[in-house]
Amino acid sequence: MISPLANVSPKAKIGKNVTIEPFATIYHDVEIGDDCYIHPNALIYPDTIIGSGCKIFPGAVIGIINQDLKYKGEKSNTVIGNNTTIREFATIHKGTADRMTTKVGNNCLIMCYTHLGHDCSIGNNVIIANNGSLAGHITVEDYVIIEGVVAAQQFVNIGAHAFVAGASLVRKSIPPYIRVAREPLQFIGVNTIGLTRRGFDKETIKQIEDIYRIIFVRGHNISNALDIVESEMPDSPIRNEILDFIRAQSDGIVRGI
Repeated sequence: MISPLANVSPKAKIGKNVTIEPFATIYHDVEIGDDCYIHPNALIYPDTIIGSGCKIFPGAVIGIINQDLKYKGEKSNTVIGNNTTIREFATIHKGTADRMTTKVGNNCLIMCYTHLGHDCSIGNNVIIANNGSLAGHITVEDYVIIEGVVAAQQFVNIGAHAFVAGASLVRKSIPPYIRVAREPLQFIGVNTIGLTRRGFDKETIKQIEDIYRIIFVRGHNISNALDIVESEMPDSPIRNEILDFIRAQSDGIVRGI
């Protein structure tokens, strides 16, 4: 049902069983999938694609022109996956020439007042709590949980299944499977609770703990620690994922204990 008080462009593509409440605005060149619910006063700007089963709450602003001073109006977009919820007054800015797209994956929860800057890439099953603020060009991999009032600077990466404590300042990239907290931000352990809930077995979790004990706890510098992990730990997809992630971070990772 589309309210007669909603402002929906005739050039927008609206799927089946979509509810658009009064005073929501849907601009041209917007695609909204089936079974979505758009609450009052939500704003969805051009060049935005929203998957099926999404809920967009009052005051959310999706796909608006970004705040990058280098943006010259190049054709870019915003893509929201299926079954994602975007709560009140969250803002998601469209991409720039860097990635051309700002993307949020499937089954995500983007809570109130969160900001996702241009060219952010958010994976699947990600939760970002109230007042999260992500600058541009940030990658957040699958199953990450970011607690409230976290601010992350541009170009950092957050690995899969990581957990970021509330009110953290993220200045360096965060490897997968770990928990980080304190100021300056540092490793405080493996995200064992989250991994257990998602079906990781005890042997796999122990392997992750052993790897990060070498990297963060034993006092090695990162380069030497990675060499030790590679030579001493059994070859496995998770070991290689961790090594590849850390080695790819040209600006470094969070500090150890």
